[in-house]
Formats: sequence, structure tokens, C-alpha cells
Amino acid sequence: MTNTDPFILQLREKLAGPLPGRAAQYRMASMRRLQELDDTPIPPLDARVACVLHLLHRRHEHDDWRTVLIQRTTNPRDRHSGQISFPGGRWEESDGDDLAAAALREAHEEIGVSPLEVELLGRLTDLYIPVSNFLVHPFVGVLLGRPEFQPQPGEVENILTPPIRQLNDPLNRKTTDISIAQGLTIREVPYFDVEGRVLWGATAMILSEFFAILD
Repeated sequence: MTNTDPFILQLREKLAGPLPGRAAQYRMASMRRLQELDDTPIPPLDARVACVLHLLHRRHEHDDWRTVLIQRTTNPRDRHSGQISFPGGRWEESDGDDLAAAALREAHEEIGVSPLEVELLGRLTDLYIPVSNFLVHPFVGVLLGRPEFQPQPGEVENILTPPIRQLNDPLNRKTTDISIAQGLTIREVPYFDVEGRVLWGATAMILSEFFAILD
């Protein structure tokens, strides 16, 4: 089954064309991130591979299109502990040569969505994260079945499903200071306000490119 909604058809076409790329991603990057990327303009050869899924869905026919975000559980060994992100994670050899398989597998594990229920629409520009040495490959998909999400115990604290239109509202793009490891504070970090939660970093940069495509 293929989704034939006009929005999805148009989005698939746009994803097949030239992408806005890193210039659009950098609109939601902190000055610290931009400096890190200037120091490492090309991902190093030892960069690890990760894949994430930006999953579009509607709760019913007349609902707004939404995405799926997870809030990770608190874990002192996890650099991204407690943060909001797309479902996703590290590529494994069992995923084979198809990077999308890793994004679908992780989505299945983290939010309970079967890969058979997802139609892939395309991919966005990859993004290197210096602090964790991951090269992230973002994929965009649409849920073909009914949304019934299940958080992965011990890994996912909450599942959030904000409307795309709400996220893209300029009033939801803000800046704040964020405290990170070792008592460091990043000043004036751009973020998306998601139900009062701060969505920043790589996920915000990926969303920024996605919204540039829509605009």
C-alpha cells in the first residue's frame, strides 16, 4: 500500500530533487557546533554510522501531519541522555548495505513500529556530530498503518507526536543556554519548543532542513 495524500506525494518529489543541505541545517546550530564543524569539515574516516527516522503520520484522516520524537531515559553513560530525538541509532552489520534498514530497525525497537508499516519517502542530508563522532543519515518515511506507539523499556522515557505545522511555527524557534557535561554551558542555543521541552542539536538541524524543503 502506498500513501497517495497530496502532501506526501509532493514531499516525495521534493526529497528526490536537490536538497537544501547543510546551509539549512546550520540555521539551528549553536556557535559551538559551527566552530566544531569548521574544525572538522569532512567526517573523519573513523566516524561511526547512525541512522534516524523522521516518521510522518496522522491519527485520523482530518488530523494534521505529525512526526514522532522520543525523549531518551536518563543515563549518565549516554552523551544524549534525556534529550529529544528521532528514533534511531547505530548501524550494525546485520543491517546490511541498506542504511535505511538501520533506521527502520531502530524505530521498531524504540517506538514499536514494524518496518512493514513504513513507506520510505527519501532521505535528508547526512550530518556529522563531533562530540560523539557519529555520521547520522536521516530518512523520511510515512506510517501506513494506525499509529500505536510503544516506548522501548529502559531506553525511551516518552514518545512525543507534535504536529509538523506547530513545530514549523516561527514562534516555536527559540534560543536558550544549555548546560552539558563537566559543568560547561553552551550559550544561545537555537531550539524548537516541543510541548515545553527543548529540542536542539542534531535533531533540530535535521528538522531545519526538512522545513526548508517544505518552505
